[in-house]
Amino acid sequence: MIKLLVNADDFGYSRGVNHGIIDAYRFGIVNSTTMIVNMPGTEHSIELAKENPDLKVGVHLTLTCGRALASDVPSLVEDDGRFRMTKKFEDIDKVQLDEVEKEWEAQIEYMIQAGLKPSHFDSHHHIHAQPRLLPVVQRLSEKYDLPVRNAFGDQVTGVKLLTDIFFDDFFGEEVSANYFEQLKMKERDGQSVEVMCHPAYVDEALLSGSSYHIKRAKELDILMNTQLDQQFQLL
Repeated sequence: MIKLLVNADDFGYSRGVNHGIIDAYRFGIVNSTTMIVNMPGTEHSIELAKENPDLKVGVHLTLTCGRALASDVPSLVEDDGRFRMTKKFEDIDKVQLDEVEKEWEAQIEYMIQAGLKPSHFDSHHHIHAQPRLLPVVQRLSEKYDLPVRNAFGDQVTGVKLLTDIFFDDFFGEEVSANYFEQLKMKERDGQSVEVMCHPAYVDEALLSGSSYHIKRAKELDILMNTQLDQQFQLL
C-alpha cells in the first residue's frame, strides 16, 4: 500500500485558486494544501480553512512572490517591499540568512495568529531546498516542530521530512488523467509519497499574476474525477 499525500500549492493566491483547491478536496483526492500568506486571497483562504477543519493546511513559504511581511529585510526586497528574486533565484548567494529566517518566521506566525495550526511547510518554487537556506529550514522545522516537503533530492539531516518521496511532475505537459494509475508502478508498498498539484478555477488574478494558469483547470478536473484504488491510502 502506498501512503499518499496530494498537496495543493498556492492556497491564498486568489479566490479562484482557493475555490479550486477546496473543491479538489471536497469532491476529489486532494487531502492537503499549503497557504501562501502574503497574497490577495490569503484572508479568503483562512476563512475556507476554518470551514474545512479536516483539510491539512501547511505554510507555502515564499521569497519569490508578492511582498515581504517582515520589515527591515533589505537583502530580500526591492524598494517597494516586493521580493527581488524570481523563480530563477537571482543573487540567492547575497541574501542574508538572518533576514530569510525573520521573513519566514513572520509568514509562519501569520498563519498561527490567524488561528490555524500548520501541518507542515514547503515553499514557492521549492526555494527551501536550496542548499544555502538549509540552516534556516532546519531551525524553523525544529522550532515549530513542522515536517518539511522532501524536495531536497539528496539525503538531508536535521529536518523532519513530510514523506519518503516527493513528486513534482503532475505539472504542465505532464498532467494526465492516468497519472495516479502510473504512480502505482513507480513506488513500493509502505512508502509515503507526496504529489504536488495546483488546482484552480482560473480568475483574472491568476491569469495576470502567474505564468501557470490555464493548466490548473485541467489539474482540477483530473483531481476531481480520479478514483484511487485500494493500493493507495490517503495520509
